[in-house]
Amino acid sequence: QVQLVESGGGLVQAGGSLRLSCAASGRTFSSYNKGWFRQAPGKEREFVAAVSRGGGATYYADSVKGRFTISGDNVKNTVYLQMNDLKPEDTAVYYCAASLYVGSRKANEYTYWGQGTQVTVSS
Repeated sequence: QVQLVESGGGLVQAGGSLRLSCAASGRTFSSYNKGWFRQAPGKEREFVAAVSRGGGATYYADSVKGRFTISGDNVKNTVYLQMNDLKPEDTAVYYCAASLYVGSRKANEYTYWGQGTQVTVSS
């Protein structure tokens, strides 16, 4: 069993930065690939980024490529999402998740989910 808790969300102006963290409990977290998804009001949950269990491979949605960076620390049982050059369209609730599938962009392939953290970008 893995429990995930996100933090680091908030209100930021366009062009600003935020760093999201996702702390995991459970000894098996390092066995999972990790991902970040987001969901804006009235929209479906969408893939943002993923990192392989060892951290050697990363995957990004086209909309965030070059602006967001995902990383994982298996010693601290934490996965991060560094978000730079934020835009109003990045406003959403951000969720971290854990999957047995490498680089998956499908929410239904993720087994464990956090409760989400709100990111609001003002113009």
